[in-house]
Parts: sequence; structure tokens; C-alpha cells
Amino acid sequence: MDLEQDLLRFETRRHFFNRCGMGVGKAALASMLAENAMAAPAASANPLAVKPTHFPAKVKSVIYLFMAGAPSQFELFEYKPKLVEYDGKVAPDSLLAGKRFAFMDTFAKEKPKLLGTRRKFARHGKSGQWVSELLPHTAGVVDDLCFVSGVNTDNFNHGPAKCFVNTGSVRFGRPSMGAWATYGIGSESSDLPGYVVLQSGPRGPRGGAALWASGFLPTAYQGVPFRSGGDPILNLSNPDGVTNTTQSRTIEAIRDLNMTKLGETGDPEITTRIAQYEMAYRMQTSGPDLIDFTRESKETMEMYGAEPGKASFANNCLLARRLVQRGVRFVQLYHTDWDHHHDLTDPLDQVCREVDKPVSALIRDLKRNGLLDSTLVIWGGEFGRTPMGEVRDAGKVGRNHHIDAYTIWMAGGGIQGGRVVGGTDELGFNPMERKIHVHDVQATILHMLGLDHTRLTFKFQGRDFRLTDVAGEVIREITG
Repeated sequence: MDLEQDLLRFETRRHFFNRCGMGVGKAALASMLAENAMAAPAASANPLAVKPTHFPAKVKSVIYLFMAGAPSQFELFEYKPKLVEYDGKVAPDSLLAGKRFAFMDTFAKEKPKLLGTRRKFARHGKSGQWVSELLPHTAGVVDDLCFVSGVNTDNFNHGPAKCFVNTGSVRFGRPSMGAWATYGIGSESSDLPGYVVLQSGPRGPRGGAALWASGFLPTAYQGVPFRSGGDPILNLSNPDGVTNTTQSRTIEAIRDLNMTKLGETGDPEITTRIAQYEMAYRMQTSGPDLIDFTRESKETMEMYGAEPGKASFANNCLLARRLVQRGVRFVQLYHTDWDHHHDLTDPLDQVCREVDKPVSALIRDLKRNGLLDSTLVIWGGEFGRTPMGEVRDAGKVGRNHHIDAYTIWMAGGGIQGGRVVGGTDELGFNPMERKIHVHDVQATILHMLGLDHTRLTFKFQGRDFRLTDVAGEVIREITG
């Protein structure tokens, strides 16, 4: 009798898996349960449900425009007449003493010379902020931008520096900023992930998925990479031949398996899995609609320079507006190819053309849709560039990595635009007043979301961790 029962159980399991030939991976792209299908209270908890903030938030969403490779502030926003005056002069030893640079052997062979920009600068807007000829569209919204000058960071190599800006650590494996934000206050979107990542450029950023991972936080909080054409996520649509009935039965069976496992182990990752299945099902409807730009006006498309179905920074900027409009908490746009050691001419021209118009359009579009007050927009890279030139190819000059003073900007959330917070010396080499560290920027972003960076912690391996480690101060000149 026992043998017969064992054989019956085996046949039942085999029958189940035969009927679920489309696989658990495909089933993960459907709802695991309907609204009333959850029986256990523990499983009904949505990890992305909206949570109370530590204090009243200034914004609901963040759009982080990350220029991977480190833009040269001297060719874009930092106009330094003295640097132009001293162009070609050997940098004094006192300026370089004790400083760390990438490719030190380059500077060791020959003393580096100061490099004044070849770009034309002009004052723009009512505020009269300096912006170079490379960013004419950005110059048109300069009164909405608050420049943060003299930001310093800890590492001069691209991969670790990107990791530091995004996770607060140069070591991979820590939760990203977007993961901390969604862990802290959840998301207002019920049919899209709380944290979305968009990429453009010739390749992905150095560091890859570790830059938007959840680290030791539950995986519900990790960034979800979207595409700007076709299904936002691969395999989002049902395979050919899979009916709604087949899908429903498969999902019910997987739900039962997960519920049983949850009851046995209480593993929070199972709750995450259940919630993600629900989200994936809802995304089968919301996802295609999200990237359907046919509902956007011709004027809007032209303003961004967006083209339906084309993977581009312009499309991603428009997509970012649509995401925050639907309640997504954190949207991060990575645009690569900003690493200009060799040449500050044509390559820099090209990458600026790719981002200038869409960035301006994003600010204008958020503003006219009433979203800029509730959205924080950040633009910047992992570090800056030296005021000294770097010659690698004859007849061409670039700039080396510089971690002591670089420039980013913020807009939205009631931030007073048209001004500079911080500042650098006349050569742009060192901060002039207070030092503004990357941890300060991170603390400020969390503060805008209503989160105290010292209280947003997670215990891991016996220690309470946070995004800003044991440092960071909110930049009060920005938050008010």
C-alpha cells in the first residue's frame, strides 16, 4: 500500500511538471494570485507597500541622471578664467603634493601642465549662471538647477567610484541608493517596480548590475532594468500557445508551493517572490502601455528628440517622466562614454549632444505636468576631471580623473535653482569653503525623500549598516 501511494505521488508531481512545460521562469511573469487568493497574513505583506517617512518628505520620486565615465566640469559648468590665463603652465608641486590620481605614471614622466578650456562660456538665465556652449539646451533651464560644486569622493578608479556613489562603499555587495529608498518608504506604484534602471550609450557602466543591486536587503528592492522598446522586460508577454487558463492553473500551483514553503521556513525571500509574481502579472498590462509613446504629442516627442522603439537617452528621459508619473519611486538613467582622457573635442561634443536636449526637455516636461515639485532630479558622474591636461595621443589632450572637487546639479522638490552651493578655488582644484562629500549628497537625497540617513539601517552579520556608513551630513543649503 505504501508503494502504491508513493507511485501515485510521483505520478501527480510528474503530471504537474508536464503541464507546466513553460517553466517557472515564464510563470514568474504572471500574477501568482488574484486579490482574494492570499490566505496567510504573512504572505499578503507587500514589501513595496508605502511606508511612513521619518519626517515630511519634500519629494515623492527621484530621477538620477548618471553620466558614467566622469564628465569634465571644466568644459561644462566650471568657468575658471585663471585656469585659462595659466593655460600651458607647469602645475606647481605644491598643488599636486599628496594628491592621488589615476595613471600616476603619466604624470611621473612629465610634470603636468594646466589646461584652460577651449570652450566658450556665457552667463544664462535670470541667475546668470555660467554654462558652456556644449550644453545650449541645459543653459535654457539653468534657473531651475542648483549646482553643487566641490564634491569630493574616495576612489579614483571608475568601477569602485561608481560603486561608491551608488552604494556608499567601494566594495561590491552593498545595497544601492534606490534599494535603500524603496526599502525605507516603498513605492506608490502598484503595477510597476519601485526602482527602475534605464541604460544608454555604447555599453553598460563599469560595475554593471552591482550598481543597482539590493545587496543584503531583500531582492524586492533591487533595481529592475527596463528596455525602451518592445516589452520593457524580456519575456514579459505570454509565449505563443499559452492560454490564460493554462497560465492561471500554473500560477495557482506555484502559489500553493510557495505558500507551503513560506509556512515551513518563514523566509522573507519567499514573500518577495510572491509579491514579484503579482507585480509581473500586472506589468503584462502596464508594461506595454508604459512604452507606448503614441499617446505623447508630436511636440513632446520633438522636445525630447525621442523616437518610438529606439534605444536612446532621449527615449529614456521621456520614459523616466512616465515612470514617476505612475508612482515609481526611484529611476536611474545610466549614460556611458564620458571618459575623455584622450580627446576633449569631438567625442565630448557627441556625448553632450546626446544628453543636452533630453535633459532640458525632462525638466520642462516635469514642470509643465506639475511633477517637478514632487521629483528630485540629479545629474552627475562618479568623479570629476583635473585642471591639468593629459596628453596620450599627439595633437590631442584630455583630462585625468579628479576626486577632490567635481560638479553635479540637482533640481526639483522646491530646491532653489539658479545658484551654486559650495565652490572651488580659482583653478578648480580644491573645494573653496566646506567640503561636500559623496556621503553628504546621499544623505541629502534620502532627506528629500523624508528619510533620516542615520536611522535608515539594516542589520547584517551582526552590524547595523546604512547607505552613508558612519558619515554624511545633509546639505542644508539645498534642503532648506
